[in-house]
Amino acid sequence: MRPVAPLLAVAAACVGPQDNPSLVKDLRVLGISLEPPELMAPACVEDPDVLAVFASRVTFTALIADPAGEGRTIQYELVACAHPSDRTCSRAGDRIKLRSGEATAGELKLGISPGATLLEDGTPLLQRVAEQDEYKGLGGLRLPLSLRLKAGEEEVFARKLMVFSCRFFREMKQNLTPQLPGLRLDAESWGEEPPELAGAGLFRIEPDSLEGLEEPYVVPSFKLRPVQLQESWKISWHSTSGRISPDETGGTDLGGQRSRHRVEWTPSKSSAREEVTFWAVVRDGRGGQSWLVRRARIKPR
Repeated sequence: MRPVAPLLAVAAACVGPQDNPSLVKDLRVLGISLEPPELMAPACVEDPDVLAVFASRVTFTALIADPAGEGRTIQYELVACAHPSDRTCSRAGDRIKLRSGEATAGELKLGISPGATLLEDGTPLLQRVAEQDEYKGLGGLRLPLSLRLKAGEEEVFARKLMVFSCRFFREMKQNLTPQLPGLRLDAESWGEEPPELAGAGLFRIEPDSLEGLEEPYVVPSFKLRPVQLQESWKISWHSTSGRISPDETGGTDLGGQRSRHRVEWTPSKSSAREEVTFWAVVRDGRGGQSWLVRRARIKPR
């Protein structure tokens, strides 16, 4: 059976072998969300009314971090293309620019309809995507979106695969965006008001209980039989100072064991008082993604 989880490549800036992946110190894209995360036609037929679902408008949101930028202007360009192997959507004739403009750090929200776009030769982009798919749409089509950011001498790319599918079986349901219910810092509820922290740490961070939030879902097998699966969310952890370990939690290994969503944050050795930004980015393995942002004030050691 074809794997259902789309490949997601959302990080951008260069990370050297000695760098800590959780530490955000330059221009980066930490996550990309599509709402809804999947467009599912109610039936698998080539009917204009059914396929019109694929032309629906979705909200594209990129989580941009630029801690050293001091609020600078960032140039962006969002491009859609037909080849999943084209990681920056640079292949001429198989790409189309969706949006471009200026942004700043934070959330960049854009309304887009990639499923309704045409290439320069008049071919529907989604048709060209289907032509490249060796499974001919079984398990869904994945349309690449590439976001390019440029600010000063920095230039980064972030990639997202937009999922288009159809309902083979009545049990199949369109994917919903995963949402973290909240975060806890040293077992205490962590809201938007930054708490005051002191000392060298370690400080424990974890999400509120995810019980009942990870969706069961159904996909078709090669024999067109329903296969029951269960989401196993992963969370990537980031901060503007210090170190978070591990920098990713969750998921299920080959033995069926689930990783716990618990990390420890070690403050930097700086002698200055600072406010630190934290990001928890959750992925459901099917294209759904969202995040929570929190802050804390740390006193010198």
